[in-house]
Amino acid sequence: MGITSALYSGVSGLNTNSQAMSVIGNNLANTNTLGFKGARTVFSDLLSSNISGSGGSSQVGRGVNISKVDNIFSQGTFEATASNTDVAIEGEGFFMLKEVGNDTTFYSRAGAFRFDADGFLVNPEGFHVQGKAFDVDGNIIPGDPTDIQVANVGLVPAKVTDELILNTNLDASEVPPLAAFNPDIPATFNYSASTTTFDTLGNSHLVSLYFVKDAADNTWNWHWTAEDANGNPLGNPPAVPMGQIIFNEDGTLDETIAGNGTGAILAADIDWDNGSVATGIDITFDTTQFNSASTVISQDQNGYGAGNLTNVGINEEGIVIASYSNGQQVKVSNLVLAKFNNPGGLEMVGSNMFVGTDASGAARSGLPGPELGKIFTNSLEQSNVDMGQEFVKMITTQRGFQANSKIITTVDELLGELINLKR
Repeated sequence: MGITSALYSGVSGLNTNSQAMSVIGNNLANTNTLGFKGARTVFSDLLSSNISGSGGSSQVGRGVNISKVDNIFSQGTFEATASNTDVAIEGEGFFMLKEVGNDTTFYSRAGAFRFDADGFLVNPEGFHVQGKAFDVDGNIIPGDPTDIQVANVGLVPAKVTDELILNTNLDASEVPPLAAFNPDIPATFNYSASTTTFDTLGNSHLVSLYFVKDAADNTWNWHWTAEDANGNPLGNPPAVPMGQIIFNEDGTLDETIAGNGTGAILAADIDWDNGSVATGIDITFDTTQFNSASTVISQDQNGYGAGNLTNVGINEEGIVIASYSNGQQVKVSNLVLAKFNNPGGLEMVGSNMFVGTDASGAARSGLPGPELGKIFTNSLEQSNVDMGQEFVKMITTQRGFQANSKIITTVDELLGELINLKR
């Protein structure tokens, strides 16, 4: 009869509101959980029964049920941190992580990362963060994302100097020296510049370049000197210039002359007499001849000595950069983000992580950007739970539970009155 149906409607209300209170409690419990996304309970009524009366057929409800518990993927606020491996996402993307020995990809908004003993970038649970690795030339390697690892956690190998670019101005008002070139006599050359180069072992060597104004118009001769590990002189014979630099009348390099300023060879094989491999150095003169004091504007050589790892950080593009004591910065990998058409369909697996499902759709992955999300370094995304809103929901849920309990007690009284009819 209808009075019994009302009893079960009250029971459904108790069960549903108690589940809703569990959702609210979980939201409040994770108020300080990094990257946590709050949930809400969506109620729906149960199937109704049909009754007939003098006015025709009608329907009477049979209670309430939980239709779905939705995760709310709204943006959380950012907290500034002191760790340069902490990152936060502004947008709809997720970090991609993998467990050792498991091909399943996990997704997370919590960016509290660190490096483990093997140089892998991991989350607090030890899952490896995924990214696109760079090759030795600083280009991203095509293919699927891989574990981010800093391989050279100790010394980074030295690189020999085999290219030297010198950006200078040679004073057009200079006159040719009267005496033949001698590196030990300043009066025999017009200008000199020195740069540090490195051999295959990472040892540094000072190479000096000398510029001598030639008797021919707009022409300069150049020489070089250095010393090997035992102090013995190296370089071209003083009486024979290593090469010439020829300028136009407006002070720029004469590009009609093949190899003028570019493609010159400092030496085919420089033997530093210290056990290193003898190697040559190609030199490029990015030089002008204006009526201004001779000066070195810039000089660039591509060698460096061995260095210790001093720092690893993540920049605003999501690139993991390893810094070494020799001044080198090496691009290791670029963080990869993933995005879903229906993030509400993701399945929570704990530890601030999700896995994809049929409901969420396939993940679209790529580098950080406007579509997948922007990276903020030295930051962490906080929970998006609004405590004030949750407390309001708690009050309404509590009142709903109380109201349904009153249904049960009232129906109990009605049943008692019904039973007392036989007295």
